[in-house]
Amino acid sequence: MSTTTTAPPTQADPLHARDARGASEHAHIEALLRCWLRETHTPVAAGPLRVELPTAGLALVTEVTHRSPTGWHRFGPTRLEGPGGPLGDTADPVTAVALLSTEAAVRGGGRPGGVPAGEVADLVERTAESVRRVAAFIDDRRAHPAPPPGVDGFLDAEQSLLLGHLNHPAPKSRDGVSDHDARAFSPELRGSFRLHWFAADPSVVSHDAVDGAPSLAGRDAVALLADLAGHRPDDGRVLIPAHPWQARDLAHRPRVRALLASGALEPLGELGPAWWPTSSVRTVYRPDADVMLKLSLGLRLTNSRRESTRTELRRGLEINRLLDAGHADDTFAAHPGFAITRDPAWIAVDEPGRPEGPEVTGLDVAVREVPRDIDRLRCLVGLVAPRPGLGRSALGELVATLGPGAAERWTADYTDHVLVPMLHLYAATGIGLEAHQQNTLVRLDERGRVTGAAFRDNQGYYLAGSHLPALLKRLGADTSTLAVVDDALVDDRLSYYLLRNQALSVVGCLAVDGLADERRLLAVLAERLRAALPALAAAGPDGDRLARRWLTADTLPCKGNLLTRLHGIDEVLAPLDAQSVYLDAPNPLREAAR
Repeated sequence: MSTTTTAPPTQADPLHARDARGASEHAHIEALLRCWLRETHTPVAAGPLRVELPTAGLALVTEVTHRSPTGWHRFGPTRLEGPGGPLGDTADPVTAVALLSTEAAVRGGGRPGGVPAGEVADLVERTAESVRRVAAFIDDRRAHPAPPPGVDGFLDAEQSLLLGHLNHPAPKSRDGVSDHDARAFSPELRGSFRLHWFAADPSVVSHDAVDGAPSLAGRDAVALLADLAGHRPDDGRVLIPAHPWQARDLAHRPRVRALLASGALEPLGELGPAWWPTSSVRTVYRPDADVMLKLSLGLRLTNSRRESTRTELRRGLEINRLLDAGHADDTFAAHPGFAITRDPAWIAVDEPGRPEGPEVTGLDVAVREVPRDIDRLRCLVGLVAPRPGLGRSALGELVATLGPGAAERWTADYTDHVLVPMLHLYAATGIGLEAHQQNTLVRLDERGRVTGAAFRDNQGYYLAGSHLPALLKRLGADTSTLAVVDDALVDDRLSYYLLRNQALSVVGCLAVDGLADERRLLAVLAERLRAALPALAAAGPDGDRLARRWLTADTLPCKGNLLTRLHGIDEVLAPLDAQSVYLDAPNPLREAAR
């Protein structure tokens, strides 16, 4: 059975400790425990919990204060015990991750060949850094809970992810960012910064744009960026923006040094007004601009360095052209509140002599449209994010104002207006969206009720192989930039991203915030999925296949972030069939039905 809190978190909850460092350490311990319990297939029950670590002869001992079918378990204070009894009052997350990682490595790491040398030490280092950063985020947000002038509702949600991924051992590690830089570059600290610009000879620049894109206002990428910089070179050179951190790092890269030495590339320094980083850190936003800019950033964030490949840049335009050709019209007609946020242009610096450019350039930018109703859109990850020391999540606070039964209604509306349209798109076109919490924008009315959604990300498009011929016919092309894989693999990935990571976060959040019993919310989600089956079946051949699997399977695929991190996998560059460590875990929808 799921235990459900009946009131907002209080100071008795270690996550809401008065000491920001203590709150950060507890958040990391909880994330580690969630990872370990899921990735070792350990059954979880409310009450005492003891995680044995036989390699070290120790154990982590705690209490499960909220047992969650969706995996949003909550824990009381956690201590480390040895043969002689407790070793201190509370466990240090850095020690805990060293012990758990070593134990996982001894057990084989979930993959043939075991854990590569050095990865345990690297994860320990990154966890220590993440703990420190999260403590600073919590401390700052408690001191300044209200957004400053100029921060709109959309940006406020983007800045709300203080703890990061709740199932990752080092969610806020950012290699190479100094404390001074963190103040400007961190959305959690409400940072902002001016972009660093380069002037490039046109011979080393590639770019493309969709004809007629409203956000471009008749401009190509070159003219748009010059307008954003507020500067037009009089010698015909092209302006390319970069994140300030990336601009400094590029100077150490041989290819870029060669461009600088030849005069084909010249750093101009800061130009134009300040931009705000969104929750992804590398995509930047200005409330007064019609576009956002997705920049390459060589930092490791969670598991990957965030530099765009040329395929991803082109993929954004392919999606634009498919949508313009009516490829998703059936979905938009059936779900008028659902939209795809478009990336209608890109620009990048090439290596001389390679007109197609290297696979990862390091100096490139995708242009992203700002939806017309941006004031109504909120990233899901910002809505469900815990707020240590400040009370319920933003979602919990919102739903609490909507009266009795609001959690059930919100979950039903979310399923109908966010989850089901994404399933319909997959059924009708074979396009699967990597719509995790950060890529999912929820459209809210003036009272905070769900009316629709938008998906964003030029990277996160799968295509089921059986739909490739129809898509190529629509494009009039021989190849596609989408990630074309077997239908079964897309089903597996969407079972994680759409259901586990995205939709179930709503259920887990509302239950943790004490607004409804989790099993009841899961039942509501299942009821709405069943109601959608006829429409999904009509959308395409076997179109209800995935939803039926979710309703009937005993287990569903799940990503193991601890094991993925221990193997040092860069999920941006890894092959799709080896992108992460996946495992089968109990299906919460089936558990709720028992």
